[in-house]
Amino acid sequence: MAVLNPGLNIAIKVPAYKWDETVAFYRDRVGLRIQRDLGETIFFDFGEVNLALDRVETQSQVDVWLELTTDDLDDALASLGSPIRDGLEPLEGIDAHWTCDPAGTVLLVRKST
Repeated sequence: MAVLNPGLNIAIKVPAYKWDETVAFYRDRVGLRIQRDLGETIFFDFGEVNLALDRVETQSQVDVWLELTTDDLDDALASLGSPIRDGLEPLEGIDAHWTCDPAGTVLLVRKST
């Protein structure tokens, strides 16, 4: 059976109308340091993981996406019993698949390096 571990990334998909307020919240009220600002995505230091805020024009509510790593991608996906949802965002240059938990939380299951 494949071993699954927490990855290094958490993404919060933020509706455009809540973008400025949400960025200010994590920067000013929580006090997180901005690691990188790519305009539509801002990475914050969040302990040992990266917290990415992604501005999404077509989003009406917030989504949280999590990353898992595994030594056996196919076995991990079979163990999770979740659908492959690779149409969510492009996966270029990495050995991974998008899937979700029963509640709909999006999971990036990535091959450990």
